[in-house]
Amino acid sequence: MSQSFVERAGRIVDAILEVDPEGAGWAGDHRADDRLPDWSPEAVRARTAMLREASHALAEVDPDDLDAEDAVDLALLHREVDARLFLLGEIREHEWNPLLHNPGPLLYNLLARPFAPPEQRLAALSARLEAVPDALATARATLTESPRVHVETAIGQFGGVAALIRDQVPALVAEVPGAKIDAIAANATAALTEFVDWLRARVDTSDRDPRLGRKLFEAKLWHTLDSDFGADEVLARAHRHMDRVTTEIRAAAGELLGVADPDDATVRTALDRLAADYPSNDTVIAGIRTALAEAETFVATHDLATPVPDELVVQEMPEFARGVAVAYCDPVGPLETADLPTFYAISPTPADWPAERVASFYREYNNHMLRNITVHEAMPGHFLQLAHARRFRGSTPVRALCASGTFIEGWAVYTEELMSRYGFGGLPVLLQRLKSHLRMTVNAILDHGVHCTGMTEAEAMNLMLRRGFQEEGEAAGKWRRAQLGSTQLSTYFVGYSEMSEIAADRPSGIPLRQWHDAMLAHGSPSPRHLRRLLLPERD
Repeated sequence: MSQSFVERAGRIVDAILEVDPEGAGWAGDHRADDRLPDWSPEAVRARTAMLREASHALAEVDPDDLDAEDAVDLALLHREVDARLFLLGEIREHEWNPLLHNPGPLLYNLLARPFAPPEQRLAALSARLEAVPDALATARATLTESPRVHVETAIGQFGGVAALIRDQVPALVAEVPGAKIDAIAANATAALTEFVDWLRARVDTSDRDPRLGRKLFEAKLWHTLDSDFGADEVLARAHRHMDRVTTEIRAAAGELLGVADPDDATVRTALDRLAADYPSNDTVIAGIRTALAEAETFVATHDLATPVPDELVVQEMPEFARGVAVAYCDPVGPLETADLPTFYAISPTPADWPAERVASFYREYNNHMLRNITVHEAMPGHFLQLAHARRFRGSTPVRALCASGTFIEGWAVYTEELMSRYGFGGLPVLLQRLKSHLRMTVNAILDHGVHCTGMTEAEAMNLMLRRGFQEEGEAAGKWRRAQLGSTQLSTYFVGYSEMSEIAADRPSGIPLRQWHDAMLAHGSPSPRHLRRLLLPERD
């Protein structure tokens, strides 16, 4: 049965990558580089039929007939297939979220990474640009009621795609003698401008509630987390963790300020002192590069994990991707064969922000917090973990497709705690890490509150400002993010809870670096499956 499963899993992964250009690109598979996602009703029906057939085929496989790694692949692939069916059939985001129709990331990936000769990438880019007008026509025909926050965010992002075409495509064209795609690029830009105008005309009537409601949220959370934690247990654990971290941050603030009986006012005073050391749009990239060098040296000095020789490029976040998160790690796909860099992107503040809002933003993301963010996004967080994940080779390609956000975010948050425990950045970074942990925990509460219990903006802001000690600008952005998406904000807390428990269960006699390397040696499976592989006797 094991060989039969390997062949079956390979066929299913192949079928999924064939109809998912964005997912294929993320995985480092270039078969669909000349296509954009097809969200027409006919394509969605065909995709649904394929996934149902795949789910039935996987249900026929007995996990007891497989070795441990293949049994995990079976569970991961079955969950992935069923999650995609749920999203297409129940959430149906393609019918109400214009952000799902954004071609920007698929165009940018062809420009940013030289995975193939310029001629090949330009041919793929030209095909995608040529497909933009039809893709946006499909979006207009498919999108019905949308939430206002999604439409407003899409207006900014789609405008950023037009700027991407104008500003960055010419450089690739110049690398291919005689190439001319001016007309295709102009048509794509015109279609984007028309689509933005269409979105603007819909803003005032875009009154769909962005909240999923309890039933859909609980179901989506189950698919997202792939964890034994249910929604109510996540919420209860988050409240307990918030209380514990509040005690810890008070103690750290008291130590920084020399206060014997610290309280929340002590924390605010300490954070205000640290927030005064903040960057600007002109200095933030250089500050991140310095923090990265410090983190790399620290990991090596304390022998916390095995480094990788892969290249990491720090860059300004592309305009089309702004408006959701302040930073992200854009890794090389696990199926990629070219030698390419990973990108660590930082978002500057929008040009139209007033000076007060810019200052509030950078007080939140001050130089000490940026050190902690660099741990999370780069070293030894996402960059290191995803580089190790690329090196995993199983009997199937399942883990190239099925990367657990719970594992990925959980590892990154765990490394924040690990680094501060060993003294990285001293008390200032410890305080920012504890504040970050409060934010992570508040995120889970916010995720549940927005989508399950009707939490208002005033209640959310009070929670973030009072219990999370956040700056106004950060809290306003997180309120927006909580409405733009669902369940992803819970992956940080749940992932941290599970990954830190696995780290704490390190068998006696195994050095820390060796255990961390073992945790990173199996791709990015859900934490419950990682436990099954590392600690089968305790599973």
